[in-house]
Order: sequence, then C-alpha cells, then structure tokens
Amino acid sequence: MKALVYDEYTVDDDFSKILKIKDIPLPEPKPHEVVFKVKVAALNYDDIWGMRGKPLAIPLPHISGTDAAGEVTAIGSDVKNIKIGDRVVSHGNMSCRVCKACTSGKEYDCRKRAIWGFETGPLWGGYCEFTHLPEVNVVKIPDGVSYDQAAAASMTLLTSWHMLVGRAKIQPGQLVLIMGGSSGVGNYGIQIAKLFGCTVIATASPDKLNKLLELGADYVIDHRKEDWHKEVRSIAKKIPKYGDVPGVDVIFEHIGGSHWNKELTLLNYGGTIVTTGATTGYDAKTDLRHIFFKGINILGSTQGTRAELEQGLYWMSQGKIKSIIDSVYPLDKAAEAHTKMLKGKGLFGKILMKPGSD
Repeated sequence: MKALVYDEYTVDDDFSKILKIKDIPLPEPKPHEVVFKVKVAALNYDDIWGMRGKPLAIPLPHISGTDAAGEVTAIGSDVKNIKIGDRVVSHGNMSCRVCKACTSGKEYDCRKRAIWGFETGPLWGGYCEFTHLPEVNVVKIPDGVSYDQAAAASMTLLTSWHMLVGRAKIQPGQLVLIMGGSSGVGNYGIQIAKLFGCTVIATASPDKLNKLLELGADYVIDHRKEDWHKEVRSIAKKIPKYGDVPGVDVIFEHIGGSHWNKELTLLNYGGTIVTTGATTGYDAKTDLRHIFFKGINILGSTQGTRAELEQGLYWMSQGKIKSIIDSVYPLDKAAEAHTKMLKGKGLFGKILMKPGSD
C-alpha cells in the first residue's frame, strides 16, 4: 500500500525534502485491532512537531496522522463491537485502560498515554491507504456524518468538547469568550457553547470575523488590537442579566502569551479559564491578584475521552455541530498542505488529505 513516510527530521520546515510516498506492507490486525481503508485524514499541528523532531524525538521512519476516517476491512479475533464494512473514525488518545486514571474515566491523564500518529511508530499513523488501531480507539461514525466531517472532528471536536463540557462544565446562560475562534478548536468551541445555550464572544483577525458570526457567535472582536479586552468588557456591560459587575463566566483559551493577563481581568467572580495550548508563547506572566481576589478557576485540558468524542459526533449527526473544511489535498501534495497549516494565512477550518481517488 502507499503511505506518506519520512525517515529524518526537517531543520528548516521544508517538508518537501523529507516527505515521500512509499510502498509499505498492508497491516494485519492483532486480535484486539481493526484495519480500515483510510478515506480521509485531517492535519494537526503535532504533524509539524513530529517532522521537526521537537519537542519530542518521535519514532522513525514515521507516518503521521492522528485523525483518520474510513471503512473497516479486517478485524482481529477478539474484536466484539466493530464489523467489516463499518464506517469508523480514530480516537487518537491511546492509553493503558487499566490504571487508576483510565478506570476512573480520565484516560487523558494516563501516564502511558500516547497520541496515535504523533508518538506512535515506526510507520503507524493515518496518512496511508490502510491503517490499524485497537478496537477501543475507533468510534463508529453516525449516519448523516460524512467521512470528511468525522475526520476533521476527531481530535479537534474532542478537545473542544472536553474543554468546555468536561472541564469547564458550561451552563446555559453563561457568557463565554472563545479566543482564536477561527482555529479548528475555536470553530467547535463556538458551536458547543451555543449548543449549551450560552452567549458567545469570539475573537479572530479582522478578515475572519464575519465567518464567526455565521458559525453562531453573538459578538466578534479583533484580538490583534491592543485594547481588544476593553471591547469585551464593553460588550459584557451591555448584557443586563450580568448585573452591576459584568464579566465573562468562561474563557476558552489556547493562545497564551501576551493575552493571558488581559483574559484574567475579564473573568467574573468565580469565573473559569480553561486552556489547552499557547500558540503565541507559553511563558506567560500571571498577576496573582486576579486569581485569588476573584476566586478564579484555572483549568488545564488535553484531548478527551472516547465517550466525549461519541457525544460530539452525536450532536454532529443531529445537525447541531459541523466541521469547517478549509481545503482538501491528495497525499502527494502533503508538503504544500502542511506549509499552508504552518503559515496560517487565510486558513479557516481544517485541512484534509485523501490517499486515493475515492
């Protein structure tokens, strides 16, 4: 079968130097595994980390791809709930399933957790014609959800759902600030918050603000402005039900850097900020007065559970959540696709790759 493989790391982000289409053997399922024909896979930023070999020196030779959807073609002897012909999507959070964290429903905290297609290998990911996963790491795609929609949702919808529902436990009527609403997680964050009956303020660059309104955001703001946080505060003051001391109840954060303290100033007494990344810098300074004086909750979040992915896909099947697809590339244009993701110019939604003509 054909697979997108690299045997060395890049030092200059010239992905075309290392990414090659190669022939590798078809996978055979172990007793607990399923094999599926990959219809489509979605890009994530950890693909770039992998090709750089930083922050982790991932296994070589390597096949990337954490989010893949396709049709099951073979199953192992111990597989119980998946059959040949099922449409499935990957749940890339691989954990031991027997430790205290896993058995208490917190597989994302498993000390042996690994992200499939990033930390796994050699030659084990989604950017190929056929791939294999443990039965517990695939989810059936509901009727009405396409392969493209499911692959785009696999990690990103899961991450957003876990942040807002699993960690922040959002409630109807809350005021929610979605930072970086034009990103993959931001797209879903807006839709999830609206699904739960929240009022949503979303931020992005000026050229993407109207798209956030189309997704359901009630208010949009350019977070590149120096005083963007003052605009958020002004909006909060216009919402009568938040009383004399207006503020944001929940902040969905993955930007970090210079925005951090401004975000803290916006939170209501007892408010929550949930963070899953730091695209503008991780070494943020914190004014502790904002935390202890207002009783702020700071929550970290990463990935989520298989059940949370199933919940998100259910609401997608009901037409309440949709994946935003920026573009689709063939596997042999992978270097171009990853360069577009890295630069981010004009990017809105997920980038997909397809290994075959179907």
